[in-house]
Amino acid sequence: MNDDNKNDNSNDKDSPKATNDKALGINGIDALSQYFKSAPSTREGRAIPPLENWHPEQVTDMDLTIKANGEWWHEGGHMTRQSLVSLFATILWKEENSGAVEYFLKTPVQKLRIQVEDAPLLINDVGIVEDAGKRWLEFTTTTGDVVRLDAAHPIGLRAYSIKKADNSGNSDKSKDKEDIGSIESTTQMRPYMMVRNGLEALIGRNAFYHLTEIGELTERDGETILTLQSGDNAYTLSMPSA
Repeated sequence: MNDDNKNDNSNDKDSPKATNDKALGINGIDALSQYFKSAPSTREGRAIPPLENWHPEQVTDMDLTIKANGEWWHEGGHMTRQSLVSLFATILWKEENSGAVEYFLKTPVQKLRIQVEDAPLLINDVGIVEDAGKRWLEFTTTTGDVVRLDAAHPIGLRAYSIKKADNSGNSDKSKDKEDIGSIESTTQMRPYMMVRNGLEALIGRNAFYHLTEIGELTERDGETILTLQSGDNAYTLSMPSA
């Protein structure tokens, strides 16, 4: 993707955008850390800020990728400080432009475009909670979101393509990567859940196994049907037999 700031006021040292870019520097994490330090301290715990009310004009790219397994990687290195990842996850933002989905870390003054391989959030725990005499299925992400299965937070299955390079072919370095060996693709059906602001979470394998133990499995027309009871409603997932 193109850097929206690349050709705009790049030589104007006095422009606000140039100043912001200079403050951002090479390491976007430094700028984000500074934002959280300077943000009002009235927010308790891990509250999600009102991202929908922020309309920053500055947009730039950040070398940060959320991997398909939920790991966050910045400038080629795995971010292992979970408290920092969880904090940054509170400002995750999704936009659709001309059919293309883009993800950002959003503050009141800037949007940092990042890459997401699959879903930006990962659910690693599911359990049953009782509230006002009702039993709910409650899901927790690795970054601290807690949601219940209901009409606003549905679960669905979607195909995900896993590509694996086969480098058994000619490894002549003069050739482009596309010419080396072949690319094998395996498609998996993965479960996803809507969490917030249009952001989905992949339900991790262990959490989904637990979900199948909690729910009811039946067979119908060559498909396995998983029925989940949450609140007053039942939700079903149709899983093609292997």
